[in-house]
Amino acid sequence: MPEISRFYGIVVKMFFREHNPPHFHVSYGDETAQISISDAKIINGTVPDRVLRLISEWVNLHRGELYENWELCIKNKAPASIKPLE
Repeated sequence: MPEISRFYGIVVKMFFREHNPPHFHVSYGDETAQISISDAKIINGTVPDRVLRLISEWVNLHRGELYENWELCIKNKAPASIKPLE
């Protein structure tokens, strides 16, 4: 599961050959969640509201890159790194 970004203690990863809907995985401390690329909402798991707001901001800036990485991962190809939120 390649790490594609890291910012403010949030680690963002994508798995190979994943199931729909397009999403990515985040971890923050002991908490983990699956986040939808389309709307940056939690599909499964939990993270603090403040962390979800940062993730949502990052998704809005990089949605196109996330979808490109999704396509690579479902083909079992390595995703590209994405610039962290600054």
